[in-house]
Amino acid sequence: MGRKIFVSYKYGDTQVQDLNIYDNAVFGIHKIQTKARHYVDELCKMLQNDDHIFKGEDDGTSLADFSDEYIASSLRDKIYDSSITIILVSKGMKNLNAEKDQWIPWEISYSLKEYTRNGRTSLSNGVIAVILPDIFGRYDYYITNDEVCNCRNLNTNFLFQILRENMFNIKYPNTQKCSNGSTVYYGDSCYIQSVKWSDFKNNLNFYLDKSIELRDSKDNYNITKTIK
Repeated sequence: MGRKIFVSYKYGDTQVQDLNIYDNAVFGIHKIQTKARHYVDELCKMLQNDDHIFKGEDDGTSLADFSDEYIASSLRDKIYDSSITIILVSKGMKNLNAEKDQWIPWEISYSLKEYTRNGRTSLSNGVIAVILPDIFGRYDYYITNDEVCNCRNLNTNFLFQILRENMFNIKYPNTQKCSNGSTVYYGDSCYIQSVKWSDFKNNLNFYLDKSIELRDSKDNYNITKTIK
């Protein structure tokens, strides 16, 4: 049976690596500026034939003029039947508006909630953050390597609050202090794990299965479901 996957992303973000997309225009071949949205097309190509994708934001619409109930109804319809949410993290994913006026935090919130329809209660989704390369093909706006600790650092301050609060949120963490004063986490310390696009596309099924594994052990985590 195919997986049902909801993809959350910033539609118009152009601060992503060029995918060399071309289209047939009236006056010849036309190169299209790559946006985060085009990575969703690449994702569709990688999934199995019986998998189904539900897309998030598609037109950059601000939520400032919509009621919470309208937003809730819209997202419940999109997310209810999905079991996995992929968040495409991109360098320009956030704008200057309040987080409650942007789609991605709401999509994360409703991916984590359980709600009932026609007597059937949906489970929380497994959620994974897939980090897109910036225009230079780099990930260090979010992921860097610490040579002192021989470990990976995540710039979680860059993220939406609801996203970062669901990382390093295991109830009983296995940690160690590094010589530089930072805290090193071992094991599956994050309910929402982070993976580079380059790694994700080479081992897609592993990471999708991992998100479901963590969903099934969500009681081990302090889950934040609301936008603050």
